[in-house]
Formats: sequence, structure tokens, C-alpha cells
Amino acid sequence: MSSLDRRIEAATGTDIDTLWARRDRGALDEPDARLVDVHRQLVDATTGVTFYRVMLHRLASGEHPVDGAFFESLDRIIEQLREAADVRDSRARRVLAALEPIEATLGAAAVGEALSAADQAALQLITGGAKLYQHLVTGQLAVTTASGQRVSYTDLQHLEAAGLVSRDCGPPVHAGQPVELTTAGRAALLAARRQSPPPTTKAAAPPGAWPATPPLHR
Repeated sequence: MSSLDRRIEAATGTDIDTLWARRDRGALDEPDARLVDVHRQLVDATTGVTFYRVMLHRLASGEHPVDGAFFESLDRIIEQLREAADVRDSRARRVLAALEPIEATLGAAAVGEALSAADQAALQLITGGAKLYQHLVTGQLAVTTASGQRVSYTDLQHLEAAGLVSRDCGPPVHAGQPVELTTAGRAALLAARRQSPPPTTKAAAPPGAWPATPPLHR
């Protein structure tokens, strides 16, 4: 929808449609919510540029006589296109101003304190979608993830206190409260993935060594 969509998706780890839907539910943290708001304004401005480009294309298609009215329309559309492009560029700068702190958080997390294995596993589960439920009979709280696995309420509180996840407290707990990774949570998880050691490869046997598995004979 705009020239910055892929960069936004890379920084947030979420596709644009999902970001907009979460913004409508009020389920984004403040940096992401601000980013979505200015991105929507950019999309509107980009649509305006496209509209006037289509009008210019139609005018130059050869269907209209080249007369005084043609040049008046041409001048008017070009001026409107120039104004629309100026608005688009201004709003793109606002998107960059909201996006760059999120990208900086990703970079800072790469050199920050490493996640514990338990936190990394919990964040990985929540990434695919999760909700906090309260059992109607026992009253026990637990996070159910899209994969069917659970994250304990104690672990959720720990992640919330660390600023790694946020919870949409709008719906009642018995109906399920969506749990999402914050910008810091996504950054920390991304950094943990980058810092994971590569898979070990089996060392080559020295020349003349007896093979571990004998070759098959035809």
C-alpha cells in the first residue's frame, strides 16, 4: 500500500493487515500504534497520487482533442499531482520518524541482555497468537497459544513486567484476552535467534580412519 510497507513489516515482524487489525482492537503498544496511525495517513496520500496519475494517463491516452481545454486540464492535473506527491512525501517522513526508533530498538536488543531459554520459548509460542483465559470453574489463569500449548500466568506476568508482551484487557478474561509481543519483545526474540549458535557439523574423519557406518554393497 506504500513504499515503506516491507520495511514496516520487517521491523514489527507483522504484516500490514494484521497491524491495522490490532490497532483497531487497541492491542498495540504505543510505538507500534503511532506507527500504524501515520502509516494509514501515508496510504491515503499514496492513493491520492495514484488517482491523479490515472487521470493524467487518461488525459494523454489520445481520446481527447488537443485544444485549449486539453492544456487547461493538463495543467490542473499536473498541479494536483504535484500537491499530492508533496503530501505523500511529508507523510512518508512522519512514518520514518515513527519507524526509526523501533528499528533502533531491534539493533539495541542485538547487543543487550540475552533472553533466557524459558523466556525465548514463551515468546516464540506467543508470536503465533495467544490469549489469556480464566477457567470458569477453577478460576485458574493460563495463556493458550495458537499451537495449543500453554504459557503459565506466572510466566506471563514476568514477561509483562519485562515489557516483552502486552495484554488487551478489553475483553473479559473468560472470553480470552489477546496477548501480543511488544516492540521490545519482538526485538529481543529476533536478537536471540540471531545469537543462536549454528548447528554443529560432524567433523570429517582423518584419512585412513575406519568408517562409522560400513558402506552398503550391491
